[in-house]
Amino acid sequence: MTDRNIRVEAVEGRAVEDQQVEIVERKGLGHPDSICDGVAEEVSRALAQTYLDRFGKPLHFNTDETQLVAGTADPAFGGGEMLEPIYLLIVGRATKQYEGERIPTETVALRRAREYLDEQYPHLDAGSDIIVDVKLGEGSGDLQEVFDEKGQAVPMANDTSYGVGHAPLTETEQIVYNTERKLNAEYAVSNPHVGQDIKVMGKREVDTIDVTVAVAMVDEYIDSMDAYRDAVSGVEGYVSDLAQNYTDREVNVHVNTADNYEEGAIYLTTTGLSAEQGDDGSVGRGNRANGLITPNRPMSMEATSGKNPINHIGKIYNLLSTEIAESVVEDVDGIRQLQIRLLSQIGRPIDQPHVADAKVATTDDVTVEDIHDDIEATIDEELANVTELTQRVIDGELSTF
Repeated sequence: MTDRNIRVEAVEGRAVEDQQVEIVERKGLGHPDSICDGVAEEVSRALAQTYLDRFGKPLHFNTDETQLVAGTADPAFGGGEMLEPIYLLIVGRATKQYEGERIPTETVALRRAREYLDEQYPHLDAGSDIIVDVKLGEGSGDLQEVFDEKGQAVPMANDTSYGVGHAPLTETEQIVYNTERKLNAEYAVSNPHVGQDIKVMGKREVDTIDVTVAVAMVDEYIDSMDAYRDAVSGVEGYVSDLAQNYTDREVNVHVNTADNYEEGAIYLTTTGLSAEQGDDGSVGRGNRANGLITPNRPMSMEATSGKNPINHIGKIYNLLSTEIAESVVEDVDGIRQLQIRLLSQIGRPIDQPHVADAKVATTDDVTVEDIHDDIEATIDEELANVTELTQRVIDGELSTF
């Protein structure tokens, strides 16, 4: 096994599942921050593929500064209207010329952004409800090559930074993650009044879990206050049933708690998005690379979406640390909780982290010493294959938010 400065030790303090209070959040697909994450990542993938198709290798780019400014809407029972469009600005850097050839980077970015919005947000008219703008500064076409002629070279880290991952998910984390994912998938198919902007907050105090869900209801499918209240009740029942798949603890579900029925103040939208009125967004302010916001655990402040997947540590090490944690837990028995921290050093090969730190909580019948070598071996193997992550990101196999 190669020397990759891997460290394995027991976790300090209690595992998250044993702590008195746990807080977990997920910003759903239609949250303004997630819209920015999604567009930035799709544009990133499109640019990477364009460079590969034209030159056989990726060139320098980043689109991780994308911003959203909310519009203005007038929702109403049975259907309202947009009064002022949402504004989305794709910001970053890209190589616009290479080997004498000009590259239509902003055209590629604009096309893919509009396609993504059409695909993901069925109640948003990408032609009139949102203005999409692109401002990509000039990237460097003569940066250090990240692959040799055979495509085997390991890229050098572009920054001294770190990524964090953990596994397995706690019961509260599973509930929060799957609540939004399933509401925005199977539930929305048969309940089109549920918009894409869904935010879930989980709080566990000892053995009681409270799940607070904010769901943007689509006015076209809600014709009265009674219909709205039925829609809220339906979501409460669905999430309550869903939670039982992940825990035996007591679960209380609360939906759209800011509603005031007497005053008619409810979460009714025209597009299914809070971005239609009042809520702005930015890349990196939402979910971490594993799709959750977890204040009980260490997290990286790096924005994962939109960064290039070749040598940008803010992306690669956050995705990789999560993959490593999941792989170790799957391969090695006796682990209750595993946290992985990967630290890079600028200019150093990305398969040779400055340190790969694993903190482990084991089951009662296993010690860290019993499984130390197995954990180290799996981490070493994952690091050795780090370059495979680039193509998986470009192919859209890995979610960044």
